[in-house]
Amino acid sequence: MRRLEYKWLVATTFVFGLVMQILDLTVLNVALATLGREFDADPGTLQWVLTGYMVSLAVFIPASGWLSDRFGSKRTFQLAVITFTAASVLCGLATNIEMLIAARVLQGIGGGMLVPVGQAMLYRAFPPYERAKASAVLIIPTTVAPALGPLLGGFLVDFASWRWIFFLNVPVGSLALLFTVLFLREEIQDRPGRFDLPGFVLAGAGLAILLVALDRGAQDGWGGAHVWGSLIAAAGLVAALIWRELAVDEPMLDLRLLRDRIFASGNMVLLCATGGMFGVFFLLPLYLQTLRGLSALEAGIVLMPQALGMVATSQVTSRLYPRVGPRRLLLSGLAISGAVSLSLWFVALSTPVWVVACLTFLMGVGMGTTMIPLGAASFARIGAPDMGRATSLFNVSRQVATAAGVAVLATVLVSRTRAEIADLGATASAAARAQAQLDAYHTSFLAALGFAVLGIIVASFIRDTDAAPSMRRGGGSGEATAREPAGVG
Repeated sequence: MRRLEYKWLVATTFVFGLVMQILDLTVLNVALATLGREFDADPGTLQWVLTGYMVSLAVFIPASGWLSDRFGSKRTFQLAVITFTAASVLCGLATNIEMLIAARVLQGIGGGMLVPVGQAMLYRAFPPYERAKASAVLIIPTTVAPALGPLLGGFLVDFASWRWIFFLNVPVGSLALLFTVLFLREEIQDRPGRFDLPGFVLAGAGLAILLVALDRGAQDGWGGAHVWGSLIAAAGLVAALIWRELAVDEPMLDLRLLRDRIFASGNMVLLCATGGMFGVFFLLPLYLQTLRGLSALEAGIVLMPQALGMVATSQVTSRLYPRVGPRRLLLSGLAISGAVSLSLWFVALSTPVWVVACLTFLMGVGMGTTMIPLGAASFARIGAPDMGRATSLFNVSRQVATAAGVAVLATVLVSRTRAEIADLGATASAAARAQAQLDAYHTSFLAALGFAVLGIIVASFIRDTDAAPSMRRGGGSGEATAREPAGVG
């Protein structure tokens, strides 16, 4: 019997870990109301079930690259899986809201290491010219898990217990740990450098405060002193971080990697594409449930075609990538996503839900056409020694983009809803109020189109020649790094 190649063992292991993390996040959203009743928690306290996780995630993503370089990627990934799984058990056993929040913070520590380290192992296992295949592998957990999460969460909450949304992670985490122990090789870099404590503090604190500020601004409005104070503090910490990391020889977050033109462009496209896509998928469930009267389960079914669109596109895109290159694929994917956002402007209160389902399918096509070349091209010139730091930086961009996209679209929705309702007056009918809310959603979808347009502008400057190592065997130095002149422009 033919032995499975090592790169596919790495991919399978990472998929298990990624499915566990994404499922946990999407399943939990459905159970928040139940948790509030169970622990008699007010919305402000309940919010920390999400915020506590987000903060610890933000602190440990920047450190994950150094940890894997210093202690080994296999050992660090094992620690991440064990931490996340054990914390899931503690969440399921929680007897009060304080215990649940503490366990969620512990979960975030594991999650902050799990994705960057797993991605680094994946891109080291696949040679540069096969990284489009590696990116296609990631489509499985990043599409199927978000689609199944709300459905599975609703089923468990309604027919079993909210505790099972956390216990669900145990078998998946066990499989990830088993594969890690049995099949993965240890990778320790020769010169990981000393631990950059000031960089760790500045990166963790700056990113955590920024994400919390974006979250609170979207929920509470941007006029509050606590929101602006947090944004100013985050800006100061990030500025200090940039100065620190460019001044030291062994930084925690290696910003010098952004000297590589294709890696820098990839991060900018990631900010635009992720912000717009996550913003749209924040709005659509709200539209379906608040304006169309669908249940959470029904809304999840309508949104499921998005996963089908990504899966259907992934194999085609990974095969086209070596021939077409990243630039045209990125432009096509972002254009499709932008067209869907524009089409949502025409969605009405009477639009058949199957039309919305078709649009989510097309959004999935756009995401698949964007994310596969983005992942392959961004790391085209990143060599194995820098891969851990590069994936940490890439995942920092992803977290900021997700929070910013949701914050921007939520802010537009709230502000336009208030304005539209105020214009109607107190005597307006229910139908008029519903139409006013729909108009606010239309404006928010146009904001998502803005993200796509910005992404198209950035992607238009990408050169396929910069991504040559990821397009074909012998297309360039697979071990080139951002410190080499070839990648600087």
